[in-house]
Amino acid sequence: MRQAFSQIIIVVLVALVIASCANRGTPSGGIKDIIPPKITKSEPENYTTNFTGNEIKIYFDEYVKIKNVSKQLIISPPMDPAPDIIPLSSASKYIKITIKDTLAPNTTYAFNFGNSIVDNNEENPYPFYKYVFSTGNYIDSLSVKGIIVDATLRKPDDYISVMLYEADSTFTDSIVFKQNQRYVTNTLDSATTFSLENLKAGKYKLIALKDNNQDYKFQPQTDKIAFHEEFINVPVDSTTAFTLKLFSEDLEPKIIRPRLVSGEKIVFPYEGDYENMQIKTIETVPNNFESRITKDAKADSLYYWYKPRLQADSLQLNVSNLNYNQNFNVKISEQKRDTMNIQVEPKSLLNFNDEFKITNVVPFTKFEKSKVTILDKDSIAVDYNVKLDSLTNSYILNFEKKESEKYQIQLLPEAITDFFDNKNDTLNYQLNTKTYSDYGNARVILQNATYPIIAQITDDKGEVIAEQYSEKPEPIDFRHLKPGIFYLRVIYDTNKNKKYDTGNYLKNTQPERVSYYKDKLDIRSNFDNIYTFTLF
Repeated sequence: MRQAFSQIIIVVLVALVIASCANRGTPSGGIKDIIPPKITKSEPENYTTNFTGNEIKIYFDEYVKIKNVSKQLIISPPMDPAPDIIPLSSASKYIKITIKDTLAPNTTYAFNFGNSIVDNNEENPYPFYKYVFSTGNYIDSLSVKGIIVDATLRKPDDYISVMLYEADSTFTDSIVFKQNQRYVTNTLDSATTFSLENLKAGKYKLIALKDNNQDYKFQPQTDKIAFHEEFINVPVDSTTAFTLKLFSEDLEPKIIRPRLVSGEKIVFPYEGDYENMQIKTIETVPNNFESRITKDAKADSLYYWYKPRLQADSLQLNVSNLNYNQNFNVKISEQKRDTMNIQVEPKSLLNFNDEFKITNVVPFTKFEKSKVTILDKDSIAVDYNVKLDSLTNSYILNFEKKESEKYQIQLLPEAITDFFDNKNDTLNYQLNTKTYSDYGNARVILQNATYPIIAQITDDKGEVIAEQYSEKPEPIDFRHLKPGIFYLRVIYDTNKNKKYDTGNYLKNTQPERVSYYKDKLDIRSNFDNIYTFTLF
């Protein structure tokens, strides 16, 4: 007995030593948990009818939490006020929903959690869980499906809200600006398709929003919108899929709180069309009074410049644009005027498609061509044309460029004069060109096109790199493109105004059609590419 006891003691001591040694090492961590949580029960049960309570509990087999609930959770129809849902940050073995809204009778409600429910440790999601109940004696089971596209981009934004508004006697087109919808769903973060489910039969308006402040109301200043032109009748054929095209509306012209920002310079922040804005005085001014209008290069603002200095403490101005007309009384005071600050673009490398642009803060008034010279590397004068873009306040110099050339552009003193009679000192700029073989060319052949069209080469963000306008079937050539990966799109210029026109919800007009070439454009130096684009 004593010997057996001693052997037991030895075994225990050895085990303790091994355990102690193991604790000093680096733990392996074991097999990573990849199993999502499971629901063990719900109170009341999912798809309950004749629901009359205000509390729902969903139990899981492990601790869970809810992530990114503001984007992931969709309640349809929406509840106002929104229900309380726990846990949001801490972990629990159940989710509790406390309803604070008065529920409508004979209505099916759905809580679409998306991927927001995750386990506490590895955050494995319980994917696309939906809790459904009805205040009536049956669950509505009809659905509407479709796809979201963007009017100008290759891929639409994430988290697009898709909504149905009931077309009853209270429906008006303005409902999207101020009232909640009957049903709503969301495309989440990667999908371009949508499915509105648990619908009752009826007539509806189908709308989609990139709802940036998540209030389910259309705000044209910040949101994109898409809509189906006609009302839809539910149920729809099971094979029907609606395509909704997202676009940003052109805002109606509007001026927002003009103010003096420096000597004889008033800023007019604006919305909508700025090119047709007219700003005029509506009071008596001196006979030698002059004014100019320029646009800020980055912000949505116009600048109204005037001279001479006025003795009054305010200036009354009228702003008009199409159907917009408003008077403003702007307080003025004596402040320091802006001075001349010449900027040029490009600064060193000159592409064969580039124009040399000279800009200034203060409006230009005079250009002495005899005092501006362009010389090549052999000091031979290069002929050029010059034009003034008054709105952007730019002198644009255009001339023929040669391969592997060096150009010196010199502005002698007083070559340029601005609105406040500031004049330049001597300015010198050095520009270089590469060879033609450093660039690539692309020829686009369109098939089944409806003319006129605008063909554009863009980068991956949709910014235009090059553009050509065509009114008849003919090859479209893009020359001297920088090497890189680009994209090709074609705009159908329906109204023949040589620019893309967006849609308008209240006018029930869709944006002009834009088609993307299916493949990327791999533009390489010293290489001619031919792309055949069949349009449908």
